[in-house]
Amino acid sequence: MSFSKKELLRYDRQIKIPEFGLKGQKKLRESSVLIIGCGGLGSPVSMYLAAAGVGKIGLVENDVVDESNLQRQILYTEENVGKSKIDLSEKRLKSLNGNLDIEKFSMRFDSSNALGIVENYDLVIDGSDNFPTRYLVNDACVLKNKPFVSGAIYRFEGQVSVFNYQGGPTYRDLFANPPSEEMAPNCATAGVLGMMAGIVGSLQATEAIKVLTGLGETLSGKLLLIDALGMNFRKIRIFKNPDLTPVTELIDYEAFCGIDHSVLESISFEKFKELNPEKVQLIDVREANEYEVDNLGGELIPLSEIEEHIPRIKRDGTVVIHCQSGMRSLQAIRLLKEKYGFDNLLNLEGGMNAV
Repeated sequence: MSFSKKELLRYDRQIKIPEFGLKGQKKLRESSVLIIGCGGLGSPVSMYLAAAGVGKIGLVENDVVDESNLQRQILYTEENVGKSKIDLSEKRLKSLNGNLDIEKFSMRFDSSNALGIVENYDLVIDGSDNFPTRYLVNDACVLKNKPFVSGAIYRFEGQVSVFNYQGGPTYRDLFANPPSEEMAPNCATAGVLGMMAGIVGSLQATEAIKVLTGLGETLSGKLLLIDALGMNFRKIRIFKNPDLTPVTELIDYEAFCGIDHSVLESISFEKFKELNPEKVQLIDVREANEYEVDNLGGELIPLSEIEEHIPRIKRDGTVVIHCQSGMRSLQAIRLLKEKYGFDNLLNLEGGMNAV
């Protein structure tokens, strides 16, 4: 496969690297990468891989752009709020590299479709922000013998590794068991410095290039930990766990991670609007800064302070609890039911995102 003069000019700076050259560029053009999520990590990963000349990129995403995404999801602009992320991503990446072949999967990545999607790609990039999806990505890649690059961000911290590569450790070797839901907050609940997505996403893209071209030493068997406040980078070893039960099938990953939706009742926003507001207590468990930006007029009791305000929560009538996406309200309801015996709580499906 020869390169046109335009392509040679475009990739000139990479081709001039002695270890990379035309051979490395050819490998990239013949490669395919699947990116799970077009959010904070998926944005820089997809842009750098598209710019570098990866031949085919698959995108898995079913969300729309929210105002809060713009702080770190650099694929999008203010004019994109409310629009499909995957369609916007395709347009942006195509404008960056017209030779790029893009395959879109506008759906939730789950056990019913994961194997069929993963099997047609050389490498997978995990840009998800929750543990059920991370375990699903791992298991699908193990079953289809695909390497994947993992990344995670939290406040001023990040981590990167390469799993299931050339017989190396998998994600389950690092985390045999998932943490509790309360111990594993995502960006929406814990916050994150926007630049962490750029740092970790760029490192994921770098590891992807090394895996696809066979250059250098990858992070397989190593976990890179990043502390941006002290600007410290350190690596820890990951060893294969001989006691791990082999992965033979995909499972219910929310149940595996302890997310039990059966412990609470929910209500859609449409049904919520039909309720008599004089007979319903509405509680917002987001933080004060989120409440100030936009709210439904309910009482603000942040999840982090909810046990200090138990007397404020009614035990008769209907109490509807909500947050931004439905995750923190789920945690609040579980706590109030199991520890304080409340039996009149409803979770607003999708939270503010569903309004």
